Amino acid sequence: MEIPLNPISREEIHRLESMLLFATLFRPEVIEMIRDPVERLTWVDSLAVAAGAIAREKARMSVSEIAKELGRTEQTIRKHLKGETKAGQIVRETYELIKKGEINELLNFESFEEIKKLKAENEEMKKKIEEIRKLKQELDEIKNRLEKMRDDLEKALS
Repeated sequence: MEIPLNPISREEIHRLESMLLFATLFRPEVIEMIRDPVERLTWVDSLAVAAGAIAREKARMSVSEIAKELGRTEQTIRKHLKGETKAGQIVRETYELIKKGEINELLNFESFEEIKKLKAENEEMKKKIEEIRKLKQELDEIKNRLEKMRDDLEKALS
């Protein structure tokens, strides 16, 4: 998929915005910053606004148009665009890395491999859990039959 660095259409703006956000979120330093669940929502929201602002700036939209479209104040948009916010700085760095063609280095593909590995392990774990459920059900049935046999034996002996 080609990344439009100077988008023209809405679709291109959204593609650049999505790539900026995605690539930024997978940067190792950002992953570390969003580990804290208390801070996560604030960080992700700020990064999303910064990505949206920068993508629209590259499409030559005015600050007031960007602010209106993203539902933020012009002051907030200006801060992100000028790099006065940490989110604005990080997303701007991401844009420059994408522009230089360093997207593969930017994205920590080891993380993707780890995610694939965890997903495979999760699927294997689901299979084992289902197998355990079936074995437990069989064990319960055997216990019930054994209990019935014991009761029948006690009746026969009395």
